[in-house]
Amino acid sequence: MILLKKYRIGMFCLLALHPFVQLHSQEELARVSNATPQFAINTNLLSDLTYSLNLGAEWALDNNFTLKMPLTYNPWDLDNIAKYKFLLFQPELRWWSCEPFSGHFFGLHAHYASFNAGGILSGNLKKYRYQGWLAGAGLSYGYQFYLSPRWNLELNVGVGYAYVDYDKYEKCDACWTQREKDGVYHYLGLTQVGISLIYILK
Repeated sequence: MILLKKYRIGMFCLLALHPFVQLHSQEELARVSNATPQFAINTNLLSDLTYSLNLGAEWALDNNFTLKMPLTYNPWDLDNIAKYKFLLFQPELRWWSCEPFSGHFFGLHAHYASFNAGGILSGNLKKYRYQGWLAGAGLSYGYQFYLSPRWNLELNVGVGYAYVDYDKYEKCDACWTQREKDGVYHYLGLTQVGISLIYILK
């Protein structure tokens, strides 16, 4: 009889606590499903328009910082003369005002590129071909818009400095002449412009 009473009391306690246990579980599931994203991949749509292959990966380091590692590659000869080839690596440390992959961010980026371009656009790039490398750093600002649980859209712009080391070749009728000169150029200006599509992996 005593065991039966204890059993009834135990069952009553379990039934009384059941709604709270269920509520707690639902809250846990909601917390996990709405957790801050930790990893994403991205592509810059503006670079895609110029047929430049590009892909980036971005990791959350903590509640406000992420590290982005993008790579852009353009291997194409436009025709027998015109060239627009480059390989660009531009890692960036970002600080988010709210949380990673949401809203405003400010970034500190570095860049390194090798390039071979000429016979395009107008001015010096139309008349000459430049081949060499560059390195530098800059600051950026951007904003990321929520589209769906897996997709975001990002707008960003950056300014900075680049040390440019190049060889200069002059254009003739159907070829490039021998190297005209080598030189160094100190660039200050835009270092990033992006409209990027973001896919959240986890």
